[in-house]
Amino acid sequence: MDIPNASPSLYNEDLAPASVRNWGPFSIFNVWTSDVHSLWGYYLAASLFLLCGSFLNFVIAIGIGSLVIFFLMSLVGNAGVKTGVPYPVLARASFGIWGANIPALVRAIVACFWYGAQTSAASGAIVALLIRSDSFREFHQSTHWLGHSGLEVICFVIVWALQLLIIQRGMETVRKFQDWAGPAVWVMMLILAIGLVVKAGGLSFSSTIPADVLLDKTKDAGVPGIPGSFASLMAVSATWITYFAALYLNFCDFSRYAPDAKAVRTGNIWGLPVNLILFSLVAGVTTIAAYQVYGEVLLHPDQISAKFDSWFLALLAALTFAVATLGINVVANFVSPAFDFSNVFPRYIDFKKGGYIAALIALVLYPFAPWEGNAASFVGAIGATMGPIFGVMMVDYYLIAKGVVNVPALYQENGEYRFTGGWNWAAIIAAVIGALFSSILPNFTSLLPEWWGVYGWFFGVGIAGAVYYALRSVMSPATATA
Repeated sequence: MDIPNASPSLYNEDLAPASVRNWGPFSIFNVWTSDVHSLWGYYLAASLFLLCGSFLNFVIAIGIGSLVIFFLMSLVGNAGVKTGVPYPVLARASFGIWGANIPALVRAIVACFWYGAQTSAASGAIVALLIRSDSFREFHQSTHWLGHSGLEVICFVIVWALQLLIIQRGMETVRKFQDWAGPAVWVMMLILAIGLVVKAGGLSFSSTIPADVLLDKTKDAGVPGIPGSFASLMAVSATWITYFAALYLNFCDFSRYAPDAKAVRTGNIWGLPVNLILFSLVAGVTTIAAYQVYGEVLLHPDQISAKFDSWFLALLAALTFAVATLGINVVANFVSPAFDFSNVFPRYIDFKKGGYIAALIALVLYPFAPWEGNAASFVGAIGATMGPIFGVMMVDYYLIAKGVVNVPALYQENGEYRFTGGWNWAAIIAAVIGALFSSILPNFTSLLPEWWGVYGWFFGVGIAGAVYYALRSVMSPATATA
């Protein structure tokens, strides 16, 4: 699309509307296989399985959550197809041409945290393989740097650097990589599950994990109720939905490359409810079988593969899980901040430079490892920060603008989306109020009940969306676009 009078402060080739749209249903499907089929995705699914208490409860809770995820992704995916613009540019329609830098930077910072978490998980799979060797195990136990073992630091840096090679040729390389990496982990997951089921003496859908073990493993999850209770199942669905909070915002970074809404819808159907439920089932079966075989709850697949007698299977598992985790990092945590940082300074930062900034921040975070600890708590705390932004953008796009966006004006300093000096203060105020209840009060005070944080993302979406709609309803058109 030709953008007349585009400002250099708002435009570069990476931020422009997509001109090549060759991401068909299979590529959209693999956005989700890359996003879910990772060590962190498995870890979360296995952790949530413990909170459900039984296989049937797990299927119900994850199934409901997966359908909600499909619906929410369709909302932002359709906006991406229609406009062809990436997330930070679409945010200009809601927050203003300069105000959009705030939600862009929030998403970018969250991506940096996830970038570090996923890189750490991928390198952990390599570490689990290497310490099968006596010499590597001795080095792992005796040498420590930056709060980690020397072996962990070396593997983290190597995996961190390998990811930078993938994006050297831009989004087309990302598409080709994810089309290969996503399905690869399915093969390894099935090998892992089948191998454990055979060792366990057969397939079991009834959890043999004792109640006292479940209680011990889930006591610090920050989830109300005992495993299997209604409160616990509701929390499982909420956590599963919140896990995708980042991509609710920037799925348009990928859907904008699709030829039409049908391609996105088809890819989403197979990649979200179908794929999510099947992947979660495999994680549940594997968790049960691993307990039957080894007598302990193993939530990390690299912990399981480390117990393999065969070096070849252990090597295959480690490499597959590492590659799959690289896939989600490139798709979910490199592409978004690359566009987000580019959006702040389009004249000086392109897609690649923005990605390098994100990778560097993740490297700096590594010594502090804020992602270590309980999976459900980490997901909730990180996801809640983005709920208010999603609420504002979806209310603006569907209820205020009725799905109509003036795309050229997104790149013009004095166009429709200038609002007040480039800022839509209604959106900023609504997002801040939403963040107060989604992130600030539940995480930094004791004013709200303990269970509130589990649903922080939902409170953020609802409160910010409602406040924004109310503010825009009382504003005159002249005030809104002053």
